[in-house]
Amino acid sequence: MCRHLGYLGPPRSPAEPVFDAPHSLLRQTYAPRDMRGGGVVNADGFGLGWFGDGPEPVRYRRPVPLWSDQDLPRLARSVHSGAFVAAVRNGTTGMPSGEGACAPFTGGRWLFSHNGMVRGWPDSLAALAGKLPVTDLMTLEAPTDSAVLWALLRERLEAGEDPVGTVADLIAQVERAAPGSRLNFLLTDGTVLVGTAWTHALSVRVEGEAVLFASEPLDDAPGWSEVPDRHLVAARHGAVEVIPLNADRSVP
Repeated sequence: MCRHLGYLGPPRSPAEPVFDAPHSLLRQTYAPRDMRGGGVVNADGFGLGWFGDGPEPVRYRRPVPLWSDQDLPRLARSVHSGAFVAAVRNGTTGMPSGEGACAPFTGGRWLFSHNGMVRGWPDSLAALAGKLPVTDLMTLEAPTDSAVLWALLRERLEAGEDPVGTVADLIAQVERAAPGSRLNFLLTDGTVLVGTAWTHALSVRVEGEAVLFASEPLDDAPGWSEVPDRHLVAARHGAVEVIPLNADRSVP
């Protein structure tokens, strides 16, 4: 399983959660606490996306272990952003590697990360993917389940659909098509942060207007709350809403 984190709130550097915290994303690369999906490290690439002065996010990705990159620590310390997503990848057996397979994925003003896998890939997702424009499929960054999930989500977001309902509905559709999939998402456009816990863990920490989502708590300090399995959590301006999900209907 991969690991990821997302932040929304007053501008801050991503360096603390990614590199400096006691159980930072860097540490989760080589010493994760919960690899229930298999594997022992998350060394198949990484990515960091953040919002700067423009309307669209900036992204830095590499298809190598996070610990081997000498540029990102300095880069992360130079950034102060009100929203960012970072991820480290443990590639699923049979999936291609490379920078294009690393989260976060981008499109317009959005950043997206998927921690998990689609069961029965690619056959199980063929019917849903077949509804996408052919050009979208031909221009995927990588032929992976995560990239297809992002294409399905992005199409609806670009049509102006609500991100919370869109994420919930996509999880319901994929679970019906591929039961037992691991569908743990992070999504932000700099104004809302959406996360899901679907067969894997997600924890949340709220401090005033600052909200941090992480696959694993970054330290042992109080304030972390675990999102229940099969739930969605949405944050706006420090307010957090937790919503149950199921495969029969999206948001109750």
